[in-house]
Amino acid sequence: MANTLLLILIIYFGALILISHIVSNKGNDNQAFFLGNKKSPWYVVAFGMIGSSISGVSFVSVPGMVRGQDMTYMQMVLGFFVGYTIIAFVLLPLYYRLNLTTIYGYLEQRFGIRSYRTGASFFILSKTIGAAARLFLVVLILHSLVFSAWNIPFYAVALGIILFIWLYTYRSGIKTIIWTDALQTFCLIASLIVITWQVIDKIDLNLPEVFQVIANHPNSRIFVFDDWTSTQYFFKQFLNGILIAIVMNGLDQDMMQKSLTCKSLKDSQKNMVTFGALYIPFNLLFLSLGILLLVFASQFQIVLPEKSDEILPLLANQYLGFPALLFFSIGIIAAAFSSADSALASITTTVCVDLLDIRKGTIEKAVKTRRLIHILISIAFFFVILLIEYFSQDGILNTIYKIASYTYGPLLGLFFFGLFTRVKPRDKFVPIVCVLAPIACFGIEVFLKAKFNYTVGNEILLINGLLTVLGLTMIRKD
Repeated sequence: MANTLLLILIIYFGALILISHIVSNKGNDNQAFFLGNKKSPWYVVAFGMIGSSISGVSFVSVPGMVRGQDMTYMQMVLGFFVGYTIIAFVLLPLYYRLNLTTIYGYLEQRFGIRSYRTGASFFILSKTIGAAARLFLVVLILHSLVFSAWNIPFYAVALGIILFIWLYTYRSGIKTIIWTDALQTFCLIASLIVITWQVIDKIDLNLPEVFQVIANHPNSRIFVFDDWTSTQYFFKQFLNGILIAIVMNGLDQDMMQKSLTCKSLKDSQKNMVTFGALYIPFNLLFLSLGILLLVFASQFQIVLPEKSDEILPLLANQYLGFPALLFFSIGIIAAAFSSADSALASITTTVCVDLLDIRKGTIEKAVKTRRLIHILISIAFFFVILLIEYFSQDGILNTIYKIASYTYGPLLGLFFFGLFTRVKPRDKFVPIVCVLAPIACFGIEVFLKAKFNYTVGNEILLINGLLTVLGLTMIRKD
């Protein structure tokens, strides 16, 4: 089995290299790496963004979270769509009007150079941790299914996958990723459909029975209106979904870099709205698969692992048969590259443009610097993955969202303050405000838990943003 999965990995990697070679021959300068020469078809971008957003974490975590949280994740997904619509009609017009290479260039024009670099730095920190966390789970699964059979250590698998990603992105960056993401999304969706079909076949249900079983299952609850203290309360989840979509997409160079490769603002808006609409049924299918996995485990009296992230890998590997394991592996292999490759390209872009401003030098020097930064960011990914492996915990998806709530909060506050007020803060104090806001949020979270036994969820993102706005107001110029 391990040999078969290794063969799939080699074939898949070969396909990515082929795409990279074809795309790179049509342009591999910094303009292609950063903006794809602004020639990307919007429908290809929208389709590929699904794979980047779903990633390996969602592929594994979303079906598993049904056991502990029912299908309440859909409340957040509905909020995502509202957030994507706001991005399409509020943020994208701004980015196109300013003709930005990175979206944090807006902060320089609105506030000053220190605000600009502060926003870029928060993105780099958050994206490095988030992308490495997503990649960690995939490396862990591939190591368990394939490479442990040959006693290859975890760190070697992580290093190998990062090396693969670097190889097919180092020449044309985002221009290549637009097309490789489309392939990866197709593989993810095909894998999800085949695994779901395999589970349905094992529990011997026809299609009407499947809908009935899912609807009547005790874990099929979607909406929570009866307990406002719960982290799954509807209005918390829905609002969190809106804010998370805005900060993790609209204020995120990774996702916006893809949108900025579209030929025009209108195409970019069509891309964003289409992507948001398609995201709803795909996540519903993931959660439905989670219900079916619980039914399957109950029917065959299978003891499920304590960690929710291990439910799908366990059942695919040991109980669902070769076709399910084969397509699970294909989906995981696709996910290993779908979010990490664009994160690598976007962080490289942000460091080069926002922190180093390589556009001021010669073209040859700029390309050389960009390639060096690309290597260094790849190395950073590797070490962060090792740290996550050392401090490994259950529910990687929830961990990613919590990290985002702390690191994207200042970005939310900066952009909100810039867009909806005319006040200009003292630029030199902005970094201090953006560092103090997350620290204050942590103190608030600890206090509420100790004093009122209230568990703060992703709403800490809103608090974080509001504290940043308050701080910016306090350092306003007279």
